[in-house]
Amino acid sequence: MDYALAMRTLVDEYYPEALKIRVVQDNLNTHGPASLYKAFPAPEARRILRRLEFHYTPTHASWLNMVEIEIGVMTQQCLDRRIADIETLRVEVQAWVDRRNREGASINWLFDVNLARDKMARHYPVPSVPSLKQSNAA
Repeated sequence: MDYALAMRTLVDEYYPEALKIRVVQDNLNTHGPASLYKAFPAPEARRILRRLEFHYTPTHASWLNMVEIEIGVMTQQCLDRRIADIETLRVEVQAWVDRRNREGASINWLFDVNLARDKMARHYPVPSVPSLKQSNAA
């Protein structure tokens, strides 16, 4: 329901004048048109969906995976306690970011190019080049 409400908010409140809104998102099972049909009557779901264009990140080796890893580290190292107010939260998170940057923290990404090509070949098909014989036939 939250997802469907967020999509309606995008369409109606944030970008009411946009003809098409491109939504880049992960492959979570609730991130798709069916969620809108579960949350709203069909005409309302269709109205919202006509304005949305979904683009999904790969399920492996995406920037989103790296962001999720970094958020997990931040949660363990910085947000592992109750923080009383928004200003303290800002100060704490900025101090954590500054420390990570000073230390040159990085993610040891073990998903190499060859493994990515094997695993995601269906997402990135090799374009076929028509043979000379096919070109002459056309």
